[in-house]
Amino acid sequence: MENPELISIWKEQNAKIEKTLAINQLLLKDAINNKAKSSLKSLIKLKTAGIIAFVFYLAILGYALVYAFSNYSTAWNYFIVSVSAIALINIKGFSDYVKHLVWANNINYNGSVMEIQQQLLRLQLSIIKHAKIMSLQFPFFTTFYLSNNWFPHEVGFGYIIFQVLLTSSFVYLSYWLYKNHKPENLDKKWFRTMIAGSGGKSVMKAIEFYRELEEFKKE
Repeated sequence: MENPELISIWKEQNAKIEKTLAINQLLLKDAINNKAKSSLKSLIKLKTAGIIAFVFYLAILGYALVYAFSNYSTAWNYFIVSVSAIALINIKGFSDYVKHLVWANNINYNGSVMEIQQQLLRLQLSIIKHAKIMSLQFPFFTTFYLSNNWFPHEVGFGYIIFQVLLTSSFVYLSYWLYKNHKPENLDKKWFRTMIAGSGGKSVMKAIEFYRELEEFKKE
């Protein structure tokens, strides 16, 4: 058999192999798309339930503030400042949940793997930022019940020390959480556990599926 014939046969076989690989990649991408959609279903359910919970929670906070302003006296100052801060942070949290729900429902699975990964990474980064902002509300849960009527002049020195230590510890906790909510910590188990409650676990699973596809292409 002459060389031109060998080359021709080799080209035909190579074309068949490339066609088979392309088909396998398409089938694998379709399977991964389905796995990613399934993983994000839990995120969509979480965000939907969270939006409903936010509506009720914000309604309660709003009612509390209206009542405080309607019956205003200096005794309400701690309450008004604290609940206002909590409400503002939760309004941001509510808007984040709506945004995440829209993004999760609008991922274009017909696009390239890179495009899908970019959409998932954007969602993941936004979830981290959401959890970061939400951590700022914690200190205000230690001050909303205080009142100018009795604090600090009508309490003992021991209680003042207790209140200062309590609020200070929550301030430090918020600062620590705010500082450590960053993508660089995604390789740490404790951080992945922290953002799992905001839907981070579902997104991480979906991202990992597409990394497997990228590894298959390299091989």
